[in-house]
Amino acid sequence: MNKDKAKVRQILDALRASGRDSLTAPEGKQVCDAYGITVPGEGLAKSAAEASKLAAGMGLPVVMKIVSPDILHKTEAGGVIVGIKSADEAARAYDTIVANAKRYKADAKLDGVQVQQMIQGGQEVIVGAVTDGSFGKMVAFGLGGVLVEVLKDITFRLAPATRADALSMLDGIQAAEMLKGVRGGDAVNREALADIIVRVSELVSDFPEIAEMDLNPIFASKSGAVAADVRILCNFNPKPARHRPAEADIVKSMNRIMKPKAVAVIGASDETGKIGNSVMKNLINGGYKGQIYPIHPKSPEIMGHKAYKSVKDVPGEIDTAVFAIPAKLVAGALTECGEKGIAGAVLIPSGFAETGNHEGQQELVEIGRKYNIRMMGPNIYGFYYTPANLCATFCTAYDVKGSTALSSQSGGIGMAIIGFSRSAKMGVSAIVGLGNKSDIDEDDLLLYFEQDDNTKVIAQHCEDLKDGRAFAEVAKRVSKKKPVIVLKAGRTSAGAAAASSHTGALAGNDKIYDDVLRQSGVIRAKSLRQMLDFARGVPILPTPKGENVVIITGAGGSGVLLSDACVDNGLKLLKPMPEDLDAAFRKFIPPFGAAGNPVDITGGEPPITYMNTVRLGLEDERIHALILGYWHTIVTPPMVFARNMVQVIDEMKARGLVKPVVASLAGDVEVEEAAQYLYEHGIPAYAYSTEIPVEILGAKYQWARAAGLL
Repeated sequence: MNKDKAKVRQILDALRASGRDSLTAPEGKQVCDAYGITVPGEGLAKSAAEASKLAAGMGLPVVMKIVSPDILHKTEAGGVIVGIKSADEAARAYDTIVANAKRYKADAKLDGVQVQQMIQGGQEVIVGAVTDGSFGKMVAFGLGGVLVEVLKDITFRLAPATRADALSMLDGIQAAEMLKGVRGGDAVNREALADIIVRVSELVSDFPEIAEMDLNPIFASKSGAVAADVRILCNFNPKPARHRPAEADIVKSMNRIMKPKAVAVIGASDETGKIGNSVMKNLINGGYKGQIYPIHPKSPEIMGHKAYKSVKDVPGEIDTAVFAIPAKLVAGALTECGEKGIAGAVLIPSGFAETGNHEGQQELVEIGRKYNIRMMGPNIYGFYYTPANLCATFCTAYDVKGSTALSSQSGGIGMAIIGFSRSAKMGVSAIVGLGNKSDIDEDDLLLYFEQDDNTKVIAQHCEDLKDGRAFAEVAKRVSKKKPVIVLKAGRTSAGAAAASSHTGALAGNDKIYDDVLRQSGVIRAKSLRQMLDFARGVPILPTPKGENVVIITGAGGSGVLLSDACVDNGLKLLKPMPEDLDAAFRKFIPPFGAAGNPVDITGGEPPITYMNTVRLGLEDERIHALILGYWHTIVTPPMVFARNMVQVIDEMKARGLVKPVVASLAGDVEVEEAAQYLYEHGIPAYAYSTEIPVEILGAKYQWARAAGLL
């Protein structure tokens, strides 16, 4: 790609020297020219006579726009006139635009009026860029023109974007079909649009001071794409990059924290009701086999363990220190941990940034950096790592081991995770509190769980990502191996109105998180319950080998709702059902039942009908996943259905025929026991819901597609 970086550097340096933060349209055109972004022919008129001459010379019709560093939104100022068809009209338009600009802002500096070739025909789109507080430089694409902020049909990618990213953006908006030509119209030139997206993304990556950029509208047609208007805003005082250790160092520290040979409890206590007492009890009662060192200024022994006044007095090495002391004492104790060479600090105390004490939290960050201590928290409940029988928390001990690792930014959400996991008998490898995230955050956990053989799926609740770009980079790699589920809280934003560009305003909504998480292969949960259901169900489902899903149901109503849920969750029903397969199903169902898809066996059928149809669904290689809709009847009671399904699936598994199967159970309270039995035997099943089991299957498919496994 031909890029004249020196030219852009010259323009931006001159802008900075002038004390301005936005380029005029002619300056923006020069930047676009330097990066090969096509813009119309244009010139700058300083008088009505010059405007008339320029218009006649470049070919009519033309568009005329005010050029002023003090007027960013030209249309609002009455500073744009389109469709000027003669030289005389251009002269009059010049006078009108200047008069309007002076009325709009009397003290505005007016550089003149831009006369620009008018682009006619084509689809109006926008390509833009924004600097997101979490993800950094982002490139955007969507429908353009005056309705861009009304329609909000836009998609984002991390910059710099690849050509594949750019092409995926063209298909990532709701109006994607319009770009392909509708009602006999021509399709737009996709390569030309993708080229502009890539060039804009590289421009803002090469020059970090470009904070926001709009090319709106771009007129996209069969022959190419031309940016009719350019807006570039700069920020010459960007925030410093986040401190981040090397990945190998992160994993080394995290291994010592999560699998410690020795743990110190700073603020350990014999007094029931104190946090230091609960932490000691949980370490002991949870079955932790490593050394436990209580730290207390006066007590010689706590709960049968020799106590020490300071971690520096402990003779052996300590990997992790759990803090259960008041906030004002944390910095001093953390310094002692650093001098002792402790790898990790679990900071339970509150009273830091969450209460406005940013200075106190920053002091901890500086101590941690100085001594290379990785810190969880502060303001957390602690963490569990079940393979090591480690309950480094004031919550109750947890011993149901499994392969799901969960984390939460909120203590309240952490309690919900612990409660659900216990109630649903969901085995976990870890539950981690992150709190204020002064140091350790979601991407540190991803790096640890990526190489942790005890973890098969990772589910994370977050309110923000301190470094979204680092998270996205790690998640993109980890999600190829293990499903990553994220519940991002705060899906609305009040900050959008403060942005100066269309792209900036649109970036204020949740779309950036949605697009980047999808781009990174992450499964996004919409609610806490959905995150927990995904965390429980996704790891036990086998990976599908293809897209064809078949519904087998005992109730027509369930079949309709299950079909709707498939559409909502991006699942492809096998339709039309191949004639021979349709005939094979019909052999097992009554004449008044319905084959096709859903396969409706009707409610009065005996258990053998469920068994035969499910066996056929598992045997036929054209079917890749099954959704079962059970209806409670006297003929086939709930537990009979559940045991028969497990029997058939186990028979097929013994023959090497393994497919994902989920179940929806409708009926009286007995269906609850049946759903639990099915779940315990590898079939995600839900009483009273047609949506949840299909959402879980959809999540498994979403992961499998992103990981390239289908």
